[in-house]
Amino acid sequence: MKRWRIDGVTRRRSVAALALLIAAIAVGRPSAGCADSPLITAGSFSRAKLQRVGDYIRNEIATGKIPGAIILIQQHGHPVYFENFGVRDVDSKRPMTADTIFRLYSMSKPITSVAAMMLVEDGKLRLDDPVSKYIPAFSEVKVGVETRDQNGKPALALEPLQRPITIEDLLRHTSGLTYGFYGDSAVRRLYANSGLFEGDFDNAEFAARIAKLPLAEQPATRWDYGHSTDVLGRVIEVVSGLSLFQFEKQRLLDPLGMTETAFYVADPAKRPRIAEPMPDDRFVTPVAGIRDPMLARAWESGGAGMIGTIGDYARFAQMLLNGGTLDGRRYLKPETIALMTSDHIGPETKIARDQFYFPGDTSGFGLGFAVRTAQPAKTSWPLGEYRWDGVAGTFFFIDPKDDMFAVFMAQTPSQRGRIQLELKTLIYEALGR
Repeated sequence: MKRWRIDGVTRRRSVAALALLIAAIAVGRPSAGCADSPLITAGSFSRAKLQRVGDYIRNEIATGKIPGAIILIQQHGHPVYFENFGVRDVDSKRPMTADTIFRLYSMSKPITSVAAMMLVEDGKLRLDDPVSKYIPAFSEVKVGVETRDQNGKPALALEPLQRPITIEDLLRHTSGLTYGFYGDSAVRRLYANSGLFEGDFDNAEFAARIAKLPLAEQPATRWDYGHSTDVLGRVIEVVSGLSLFQFEKQRLLDPLGMTETAFYVADPAKRPRIAEPMPDDRFVTPVAGIRDPMLARAWESGGAGMIGTIGDYARFAQMLLNGGTLDGRRYLKPETIALMTSDHIGPETKIARDQFYFPGDTSGFGLGFAVRTAQPAKTSWPLGEYRWDGVAGTFFFIDPKDDMFAVFMAQTPSQRGRIQLELKTLIYEALGR
């Protein structure tokens, strides 16, 4: 399964509903039904062209490709377009509402990355620290190199590290840690068949298991999408003395008002709020961290394990867009945000790129985000825009030059790349880019 990383009856809202919507996003707790029609306000966007965003999503639902979706476009700190579409799942036919809970999958990675950078700012973690300083088992890790035996058959040789894996490597996916659910290299086959996900394990056990497997390449030689952020989650635990979720709740989630974001849905009464994909469009590979969002499990996958709502993620995105602050509280310094959203694998680094997952020729990668480094052909999309998405169909992008961000929530593993590209194109056309 190839994962693409490309950018790729409207009613006027009453004054009361408008106030409810703005208040809901401000506190990060959207209420059911507060986005039953789009909000379009004066600003840089074209009203007519923004309506094409909704038309496109409605057509996706009408043609049976997705059950439903939510989209928020926010500029200058205020919602520009916010609408629910369709249903949470086709079986229950419950309508999509602003409090719907989604599997975030890899949109967990930016949250974990921000949490790690908070520890960097605290002086408790350094980007050049070796991972083995916090997880000693990584001092013994080897690199898998495919060779041929004397009979000409494929074999896997193990080589020592040329240099240790660092915290920066975990943040920018240059650690050599990979995923085992795509590709067909010998190392990836080992990942897939190693029992990495057996039983109810926690982050400590996961780190111990993966440290026994060979790396796919030497650290700092290739951008390779994989379990780097999961191992980073364990580093956060070791440094903070808390579980990953406890640290994120104390320092980031609760202060931001992201009260619906967690590693599983603990309250049985919330099951009806969980969005589901089409019955024949499910991603259930255990590497993704979530099968049943209601299932309590020990593993807090910093790379793929979180669930949340659009209102919660909007709070997170606005904090990043603001340079690390929201509602008078600072989470990161502006220079830290700038560091995270600059390219760390540019040509000068001589780091190769795994094209299977890499986010396109016009992008680089920072510390937790893809970063726009060149304009795609026939566009005027701004440099410096940064983003990420999840395998189930959610995505977000933040555009500092236009002081705006967009968050799209849907559960559609098979349609996600195509929809991302089309929606981003429509949003920038509405912005006049």
